[in-house]
Amino acid sequence: MDVLMPQLGETVAEGTIAAWHKQAGDAVEKGDVLLDVETDKVATEIEAPVTGVLSSIDIAEGETVDVGTVLAVIAVEGDVIGEKPADSKPVAAKAEAPSPGGLPPKSGNDKLSPAVKRLLKQHGLDIANISGTGRDGRVTRQNVLDYVDQGGSAPVNAASGERIPFDRVRKVTAAHMVRSKAISPHVLQTIDADFLAVDISRRAHKDQWKSDTGYSLSYLPYVARAVCKAIVDFPRVNASVDEDALVIHADINLAIAIDLNHEGLVAAVTRNAGTMSVSKLAEQFNDLISRARTNKLKPDDLQGGTYTLSNPGPFGTLFTAPIINQPQVGILSMDAVKKRPHVIETPGGDSIAIRPVGILAHSFDHRAVDGAYSAAFLNRLKTIIETTDWDSEF
Repeated sequence: MDVLMPQLGETVAEGTIAAWHKQAGDAVEKGDVLLDVETDKVATEIEAPVTGVLSSIDIAEGETVDVGTVLAVIAVEGDVIGEKPADSKPVAAKAEAPSPGGLPPKSGNDKLSPAVKRLLKQHGLDIANISGTGRDGRVTRQNVLDYVDQGGSAPVNAASGERIPFDRVRKVTAAHMVRSKAISPHVLQTIDADFLAVDISRRAHKDQWKSDTGYSLSYLPYVARAVCKAIVDFPRVNASVDEDALVIHADINLAIAIDLNHEGLVAAVTRNAGTMSVSKLAEQFNDLISRARTNKLKPDDLQGGTYTLSNPGPFGTLFTAPIINQPQVGILSMDAVKKRPHVIETPGGDSIAIRPVGILAHSFDHRAVDGAYSAAFLNRLKTIIETTDWDSEF
């Protein structure tokens, strides 16, 4: 049986072989992990579709191939090991042919993958300066990332401390963050919010929620619901810049930054978040977080976001200046909600009370919106958090 490069997402047309976990001749059980496949967004494990013997591996590590390409062949009971199974489609030999006029055959770099082309353009690199480790010397996406990593940092004296090479996630994150700071003129604004109304709802639901689901009810889905409501009044923060125009998105596809156990982060997307209740958002976020930390996200889970939430609050932070998730124009950091003395204004006069207060920090792209617009958005967000009957939104 042929093992094919799978369709990893609606918008994904190719993948790169990151690592083989089995060798030709190995016996495999259905469900065994055969290999890791990477796209420019995520890594995915490919499992054996049947039980048998891995009779051949057709694509080497580092190769980037299209969806549907035969990666390997598994011989099942009744097949002759080393021969193509009768029900397998033949794979054309990949022999080089002489070019017209007796010129030398073209190198593997004459057909670069879209991911490699994007990286070369993004970093302004000359392909001639990069050594390829793919088939026929082809430059792979990892070759470009390694070249950027080596050329972008000064040599480190190994004797001065431990040197930890960046892994794939860290390299992609680093490139994305540098690109964002270079593209967008970042401006930061913050506002504090009284979370008493949210806390009343959380206290009412948290025990039953934990009992029913097995995980805690956090502030994140409440803030996410408030952000979606505020975006209705301030749609320009739910947008992206396209050359000299601002594209305002009809749907709110909310991305959340997920920490991968201190080994990197990803921004996974909940589509049509504006239509969801607090409890539905909590379910969606938990699913994304669980799958992100077990390497089960699909490329489509990381694409199409229109606004991003970062949540360092569980670590006790006061406020954070987040970096915009391109090509979006805004990102909100929700930091720790802690009990603090808070001025309460009433018709009868002011008083001081102990309230759960958190700081919301909004980084925005000054090309897209001005400070007054962002400030008004933050003020609306604060009002929603403080005055909403959250049981009705749950």
